[in-house]
Formats: sequence, C-alpha cells, structure tokens
Amino acid sequence: MVDADQTFVIVGGGLAGAKAAETLRAEGFTGRVILICDERDHPYERPPLSKGYLLGKEERDSVFVHEPAWYAAHDIELHLGQTVDAIDRTAKTVRFGEDGTVVRYDKLLLATGAEPRRLDIPGTDLAGVHHLRRLAHAERLKHVLTNLGRDNGHLVIAGAGWIGLEIAAAAREYGAEVTVVEHGPTPLHGVLGPELGGLFADLHREHGVRFHFGRRLTEIVGQDGMVLAARTDDGEEHPAHDVLAAIGAAPRTHLAEAAGLEIADRAHGGGIVVDERLRTSDPDVYAAGDVVSFPHPLFGTRVRVEHWANALNGGPAAARSMLGREVTYDRVPYFFSDQYDLGMEYSGWAPAGSYDQVVIRGDAGKREFIAFWVKDGRVLAGMNVNVWDVTDKIQRLVRSSARVNTEALADPHVPLDGLAP
Repeated sequence: MVDADQTFVIVGGGLAGAKAAETLRAEGFTGRVILICDERDHPYERPPLSKGYLLGKEERDSVFVHEPAWYAAHDIELHLGQTVDAIDRTAKTVRFGEDGTVVRYDKLLLATGAEPRRLDIPGTDLAGVHHLRRLAHAERLKHVLTNLGRDNGHLVIAGAGWIGLEIAAAAREYGAEVTVVEHGPTPLHGVLGPELGGLFADLHREHGVRFHFGRRLTEIVGQDGMVLAARTDDGEEHPAHDVLAAIGAAPRTHLAEAAGLEIADRAHGGGIVVDERLRTSDPDVYAAGDVVSFPHPLFGTRVRVEHWANALNGGPAAARSMLGREVTYDRVPYFFSDQYDLGMEYSGWAPAGSYDQVVIRGDAGKREFIAFWVKDGRVLAGMNVNVWDVTDKIQRLVRSSARVNTEALADPHVPLDGLAP
C-alpha cells in the first residue's frame, strides 16, 4: 500500500532516474520524492553527447530531460552534485557522501548507470587522454575536436564500438586525422559479427579513418604533460595529439555491492540482479537502467542493456513497480546510431554465438538494407540501415519467436508484416 506519508528515494540522476520521478508523479504518487544526482547538471540524455550536441548541431539545453523548473513544480527534491556513499537496508536509509546527511526511504530505486572502462597503461594521466560519458566530457571533447580539425591534429581512439565509431565520425567531420585501434578483427565484432562489422570499417575508411585491428594500446607517450603518440602491442607508434578511450562501460554497482545486494556474474553483464518487476534481492530496493541485469523471457537469459531506450523505458517500469503495479519488464532492446550519412536502428538481442545465420534484405552495397540475425529460423534481432519506419515490424518479428522462411525474409517484395503471426 502506497500513501502520502511515504518517501521514495532515487539514486542516479540520468534518464532512468528522471523518468522514474516523472512517472511517480504522473501515476498519482503524492509522497516525498528525492532524486539524487552526482553531477551538477540537471538530468540529461546521453545520445546527443556523441551525436548532435558533439557535432554542434544541437544546443546544450536540448539534452536535458526536463526544464530545470520542472522539478520544483512537481515537488521533486533534486539534489545536484551529491553522492550516496552508503545504504543501510535494515534502517532503510541512505547517507550522503558530502555532509553525512541521512535520509530514510520506504522504497529505493538505484539508477546509478555505468562508467567508462579505463585504459590500464602508462600515460593515461596525460592531459590529452579523454573519455566520453558525461556532459562535461562532451563539452571538453567538442573543444578538442575543434582544435584538432583546425590544426590538422591526430586523434587515436582505443575501441571500435558504437562510441568509438561515432566519435571517429565526428572527428572526421571536424577535420581531424583519426586512427582507431581495436583488438577485434572488425568494428563492433561482438555486437554485429564479422558479416556487418566489415561494412562499418569500409564506411569509415571511405571517410579517411585508419584502422589498426587485432591490436591494443600499450602506452601513451607524452612530454610536458601533453600527448605525442600512442604505441600498440606490435611495436608501432601512432602520431597523436589526443587519445580517446572507448573500450566499454562497467555498471556502477559498488553502492549495491556494499549494501549486500545480489550482483550478476560477468557472463550476465555484472549488473545488479533484479526480477521481472525490477526488484533487487531486497523487496524495498529496485534498480533500472544501465546498471541492471534483468531476466528477459524472449531470450531465456539475463541481459544488461546499456542503451538509451532501456533507461527511457526502465525508469518508468521501476516506478510503477514501486507503486505496486503489476509490471513485467520485457522490452525488446533497441538502440540507434548516426555516422556520416549512415543512420541505423537495432532491435533485439543476438550476441556472438547465439545465431546461425545473418539474412540481408535490400542492398548492403548501397547501405540501404535490413539485416536479421536468425537462429533455427527465428529472428533474434534486426538492424535497419538507411531504411526507415520498420522498427515496429522488426520488433514484432523478434517478439513472435516464430519460425520464418528465410528466403521470404530476404525478399524486399514480401511484406515484413506477413512474416510474423
């Protein structure tokens, strides 16, 4: 039973936390809502940080989830620039790290997100070594890319995942020289496999990006605190004025671990373990967003999803669960990317080894196609590249788990609507 005397605390001021607070009010909760954000900026969305905002095509204010005045207008107690350093599950309290303030909760939501993985090599303390996760990182990187483009400077990127490739595209649009070092055989190898990873390599090469596959950075060379070059494990030295580490993100579970909550193993993403209602191993503590490892009924395993849509949908789902609503969180994972003149959307879950066939519908050579990852005739995931208004149809195919005729799946003249029951 939820009543007006209850206090709901949300730790984490990203999209998931902000949307959870919004949903609590929209669904009629009149109790106290406390939203704690360790950044000084109001809650914002992250995709523009490597896309429109980074490229100067979107204004800074456009990234925020709500107008700053929205929080007070909806009686949300927003604490910016504050951290939580302890949860006492017995007393049902959280303690602020800055001044030791203790706040009691009836329900607690952990939306602590993820943080960039760090390069563990000499030279990472140099001024020209960067990460991208926060708005402040993007602001700094905009300045860096502007200068690199003006001076024909060199950027070395460690990692050819989505962030690495989006930054590579942005850097080339600014006019910087770009080298990408990737330990896999293609970009996005663990996500798309070799079949589609090569397509992204070709796209970037056409725009002047240099790749160094099957290698890792071993040292960032500098002088007087500035970056001069980046060395790889084959002994090569690559010119660099700046280096971006884009080697993935790790869930921020330290607060949950210290509180004794169950954490998933690395095989399941290492996030906070929740059930289908986004409840942790403590029935009064919930979790949502990048930090969560949740059971997905479609794929028969736990998944941890680091994409925008998971925060957008997971925060509201957790809020409804906190309110005692019947919730089953089973959204089909979704993300999107824009690189040069290529736009894509991906729906589903098809990690390496989970599929036995990739089916292409359309013209991959012209980069206007849909790719489907298929296992035993069932579509696990689909990616539309420069083909639009098909996401709902792809998601229906994934959700149906129906066996499909792969020849029909590949035929652009056969409507996607007719392939799923």
